[in-house]
Amino acid sequence: MTHFYHWWHALQQGVSQNWITNIGVLLLFSAVLWAAWLLLTRHLLQVTQKTRLMWDDALVQAVRRPISWLIWLWPAAFSLGVVIENTSTHSAAFLAVLRHLFLVWTVIWILLRLISNAEAAISRTAKDVTTITAVSKVLRLIVFVIGGLAVMQNLGLSLSGVLTFGGVGGLIVGMAAKDLLANFFGAVMIYFDRPFQLGDWIRSPDRNIEGTVEQIGFRVTMIRTFDKRPLYVPNSVFSSIVVENASRMTNRRIKQTVGLRYQDAEKVEGVVKDIKAMLTLHDDIDTTQTMIVSFDNYGPSSLNILVYTFTKTVGWVEYKEVQQDVMLKIVEIVKEHGADFAFPTTTLQFDTPEPAVVDTVKSVVGE
Repeated sequence: MTHFYHWWHALQQGVSQNWITNIGVLLLFSAVLWAAWLLLTRHLLQVTQKTRLMWDDALVQAVRRPISWLIWLWPAAFSLGVVIENTSTHSAAFLAVLRHLFLVWTVIWILLRLISNAEAAISRTAKDVTTITAVSKVLRLIVFVIGGLAVMQNLGLSLSGVLTFGGVGGLIVGMAAKDLLANFFGAVMIYFDRPFQLGDWIRSPDRNIEGTVEQIGFRVTMIRTFDKRPLYVPNSVFSSIVVENASRMTNRRIKQTVGLRYQDAEKVEGVVKDIKAMLTLHDDIDTTQTMIVSFDNYGPSSLNILVYTFTKTVGWVEYKEVQQDVMLKIVEIVKEHGADFAFPTTTLQFDTPEPAVVDTVKSVVGE
């Protein structure tokens, strides 16, 4: 142990007659340590895969690669310093700062990988993916800020001066980038108010916006329209428009007008009763919701029956199939009653002219 201490102390001093040997021993030690680390992490991964916890897998996968890089970069910085001290007149003091930066970079990399792994693991089973994405983005931002401050401190910058400059500079930047800040706070509003989340079908009657939400960023939200085009909407827009979330509807509505001929007036009541009975017994109609089947009004060429009900399904494809089934059954009911559907007609009525008028017309024509 004493021999190792003297060797390490001499290595830190830099200048040595056996500096080439020291570099070789250091790199050999790094190779052994790296191989041992790979074997250890491989064994840990096998162990963690047998457990039900997700955090142990995320932690082992997060630290494996960054530590592997550090095992090589740290001795490489030492070796470079030894080479500089023994082959030139330049100082290798800057490498001490570089080694500290390696440590900071490794910690930041581990934390970012841990956040990404945990986000992926939780998203596979979580219902609210939007909140998980928002929290992970905030955590990444915090890691970047703290890591940036640590880097500045290792570079010799005064944190008090940086923070003071940041306060004044933040005001200037805030005035210059007000749209960017508006989009950022728009994203915060979306994360907390949750008018929609990933995968929701939304539309806005105020703007030509309709589609499925695929990504919610700090600046824009990406919506995939129904013709498969990506639509990028600045988040600040959502604070000033009405957003309709079609994915949160509880039912879909069927609203149709059935127009019968005027000569079928005595059959309207029976048709109304049978349509209502059909809807009541239909497996895909929600009878707990409002259901209206009634003679509604006198049309220009038809007696109109209002059919107003709700389906149990909210899926668009399934809804259209239920609507088609209901409309075809209404056709059968109308035919069973011997009635028929009206179509637009126009009746022209001419008054019979008096004989004197007819004689006058004939004399003018020359008949």
